[in-house]
Amino acid sequence: MTLTLTSLPDVPLVAPGDDLGALLIAAIERAGIVPQAREILIVAQKVVSKAEGRFVDLRQVVPSARAEELAIAVDKDPRLVEVILSQSTEVVAHRRGAIVVAHKLGFVMANAGVDQSNVEQTDGDTNVLLLPEDPDGWCEALRQRLMAHFGVEMAVVMNDSFGRAWRYGTVGVAIGAAGLPALLDCVGEPDLFGRKLRITQVGLADEVAAAASLLMGQASEGQPAVLMRGLSWSRPPVPASTLVRAKAEDMFR
Repeated sequence: MTLTLTSLPDVPLVAPGDDLGALLIAAIERAGIVPQAREILIVAQKVVSKAEGRFVDLRQVVPSARAEELAIAVDKDPRLVEVILSQSTEVVAHRRGAIVVAHKLGFVMANAGVDQSNVEQTDGDTNVLLLPEDPDGWCEALRQRLMAHFGVEMAVVMNDSFGRAWRYGTVGVAIGAAGLPALLDCVGEPDLFGRKLRITQVGLADEVAAAASLLMGQASEGQPAVLMRGLSWSRPPVPASTLVRAKAEDMFR
């Protein structure tokens, strides 16, 4: 088997209201790539959020009493904490410098995905960026557009950078997916020696997202889109929302 990943060159900086689908199609064609069936386009969450205008100016935020109290405990700007709380359903854990929450979309993550890195600032360091409104829906809409334009079946994954509770280091994970089985349930399948698997599930979309992150980087690389070729699957598509573990099954909550 051979798997190839190609970062799309010269994707311009994205601003609110930009037609990100058109920018990505143009980048594919500019690179001389002719998409084939079952290829996957992985897109960084940040450019999606920018195109959707998911900016908040902290100067316009009035922190609540709860945000003020939590800000002291974690040593963060109370306005930033208020934005984090506005995007969350639960504060899972916190300590100095860190807040882990359950996002409204279901993800358990640091700071509800509210980010200031690689975010353009107009007057001071007050702009923050939220996650997209509907990552799975956005991926499906882009997938339909890609298929209409190129005439082949494609899949789309939106990735973001997550930390992990039991390991150091940031990795790419899928927060949106369309056109592929984001989660593969392998229970009942035989291993090499015929023993049936009892609990194994594969986060296929997460593995795709992590692979693309090797090219995207985490700092100034400016590579927000990667095309993956060579991956195959036989299961029907399921969205990235299926990767979110239910609270009742989460040993850390």
